[in-house]
Amino acid sequence: MNLYAALCSRALFPLHEYLKGHDSVARRKRLEESQWWSPQQIEDHRALRLREFLVDIGARVPYYGDLFGRLGFDPASVRSTEDLAALPLLGKPEIRANVERLKADGHGPLTRYNTGGSSGEPLIFYMGKSRKSHDVAAKWRATRWWDVDIGDPELVVWGSPIELGAQDRIRRFRDGLMRSHLLPAFEMSQKNLDRFVDTIRAKRPTMLFGYPSSLSLIARHARQRNLEMNELGIRVVFVTSEKLYDEQRAVITEVFGCPVANGYGARDAGFIAHQCPSGSLHISAEDIIVETVRSDGKPSEHGEAGEIVITHLATADFPFVRYRTGDIGVLGTKPCACGRGLPVLEEVRGRTTDFVVAHDGTIMHGLALIYTVRDLPGVERFRIEQVSIDQTIVRLVAGPAFDRAAEERIVRDFKARLGEMVDIRVEKASDIANESSGKFRYVVSQVKGFGLGPEVGGA
Repeated sequence: MNLYAALCSRALFPLHEYLKGHDSVARRKRLEESQWWSPQQIEDHRALRLREFLVDIGARVPYYGDLFGRLGFDPASVRSTEDLAALPLLGKPEIRANVERLKADGHGPLTRYNTGGSSGEPLIFYMGKSRKSHDVAAKWRATRWWDVDIGDPELVVWGSPIELGAQDRIRRFRDGLMRSHLLPAFEMSQKNLDRFVDTIRAKRPTMLFGYPSSLSLIARHARQRNLEMNELGIRVVFVTSEKLYDEQRAVITEVFGCPVANGYGARDAGFIAHQCPSGSLHISAEDIIVETVRSDGKPSEHGEAGEIVITHLATADFPFVRYRTGDIGVLGTKPCACGRGLPVLEEVRGRTTDFVVAHDGTIMHGLALIYTVRDLPGVERFRIEQVSIDQTIVRLVAGPAFDRAAEERIVRDFKARLGEMVDIRVEKASDIANESSGKFRYVVSQVKGFGLGPEVGGA
C-alpha cells in the first residue's frame, strides 16, 4: 500500500464515515477477525445475534410484534438459525403493504430507496445507519482480500440513478480524494467505449468495479482496437449485480491481465457474498443468514438449488427477515481452501439483465429502461421485451395510481433512449408469468442478431 492509499484507508475515509455517523471501520475490523473463526464459532455467533435481533424487532417493529403474537412465536427461545423456519417468508407484496408498520419505533435516520431489479417488481424500502455501515464494512473486507484498499485508484462502471444523480461538488470532491472515478454504464456507443478504454489507460486504476456485461464489452472493444491493457497495474476486476458468465470472465481476465472477483448482492438484500482469491463466494455470515428454499417453502438441502432467502441482522430499523430475493442458488457443502470459516454460496443461477440496442445501433444497459418503469407509481410488476430494433413492449401489472401520464412517461423516456422512430407499446396485464428458464424471469430480453455474443445475455 502506498502512502496516499494508507492515508485514505486509515485517516480520511474513517473520518468521512465518522462524520456520517457510521461505524463501518470498527465493523470491518471485527469482520476481519471473525472470518477466521471456525464454522461452528460463526454459527454460534450469529445464532446469538439472531435471537437478539428478533427480540428487538418483536418489541419495536409493529409488523413483527403482531406477527409473532399471531404465531405464538417467542424470539427469546431462538437457539439456532434453523429456528427461522418457524417464520413465514417475506416478499415484496408484504413489504409494499406494510411499509410504515415495518419501521421500528424510535428508529434512527432512515434513507428511502427503491428497486425494481431483475424480478420486475418495484419496491420501496428504508435503510438505517447500521445497515449502511455493514454494507460498507463487508465490501471493504472483500476488497482487502485482493490486496486493494480504499484510496487505491479505482474506476467504477455503474448505472444506478442514485450514484449517477448524486455527483454534486461534495461527492465529486470526496471521490476525488479517494481516487474513485465513475463511468456511466448505460450507453455503450462506439464513442463512449473509446472514451472508457482511453480513461482506463490514462487512470491506470488498481481495480475496476462494475457490471460484468459492461466490463466485458469494454474489454472486447479494447481487444478489437489492439490496445494492450494487461500492463496497467490492474490487480483485480470486481463484478456484481448480474450473473457472471464464463465467457465474460475469460475476456476480462485476458484483456486486463488480472483475476475477476465475483460478488452477489442487491440494494434491498445487501452485500451477500464475495469471492475470495481461492475462488469461493463467501457469505457475509456475521450479519447475513442465507437460506435456500424449495417451491413449497421448505428448506432445500445443501447442494440442492432453491430460492435464495435473506435475513439481514443489521436491519432492525426496517427489518428484512426471510426475504425472498427471487434468485435461485446453491449453498456449498465444502470448506474453502483459503481457510476462512465463512459459509460458501456455491452457485447463483437466477439473475441476468441484458443489453438493449437503440435504433442507431448504440448498445446500452437494460437497466436504463428498467429505472424508468420501476419508479412510476402504481407499477406492481413489469417485464420489458425488446422484440426487435423497431419495437419494444412493456407489459405491466398496474394499480389505480398508474395513469395516462405514467404511460406517456414510459413511451417518452424509452423513445429518448432507443430512438423516436421505435414503436413503444405499453400493455397492461392481470399477471406476468415467470419465464420458462428456471424460477426467475428475464426482464429485458436480448435482441438477437446484433453480434453481441453469448456473454451479454442469456435470454
